[in-house]
Amino acid sequence: MRIRSFIIAYSLVLAILLFADHRPVPAQGNRYSHVVDLTGTPASGSSTVTQSSATRIIAPAALIPGTWSAAQIPPERLVAPLVVIDLPTRPDQPAQLSLTDIADWESRHGVVAQGAVVAIRRVGAASPVAADSSRATPLPIAADAAQFLMDARYIVGFAIETPSDLTSDRALARQLALHGIYVVDSATRFSSLSETGSLVIVAPAKNKIASESPVRVLAMVR
Repeated sequence: MRIRSFIIAYSLVLAILLFADHRPVPAQGNRYSHVVDLTGTPASGSSTVTQSSATRIIAPAALIPGTWSAAQIPPERLVAPLVVIDLPTRPDQPAQLSLTDIADWESRHGVVAQGAVVAIRRVGAASPVAADSSRATPLPIAADAAQFLMDARYIVGFAIETPSDLTSDRALARQLALHGIYVVDSATRFSSLSETGSLVIVAPAKNKIASESPVRVLAMVR
């Protein structure tokens, strides 16, 4: 009996050791090194957060009544991988991302992560510092490129550095709303971000009827 008990006990200990040896170890690469606040602030001297320089979220309800308001966007869509794509500058052409630009980006950085927020970063001559960053502009992406990201990459939102006017392309605005896409505009500090590897947290004010709302945007960066 003693020998049998010893064998059983030894077998249990061996099984525990083997199980412990094969447990997955958290990858060091999954840790984030710091947080970047992408939230803009109101213009100097203003006491409100509704100025054009303050970061806001434009919910689907702003484009099609009856769709999600800012507070109705599901929480899982407000925490997402952050993909940063530089906006190219082309002489005598509108500054907007094309399908070719996205294909070029994916050839260098891999496929756009599913469920991501796509931040469109202005660089060089396209920088808002060199332009009037207080003037509302259309979403800087071609309609077919935006459609591709929505249908093939299942993105949840766009983030841009200037105020936006989504009414200039009503067909695109309708598709954004029908896909549940939100737009974060007047965000800042995109220059502090790498193209991939970050996680974005978008926190709109809890106003259930607001289609546009001030928002806090944080990027967790590896």
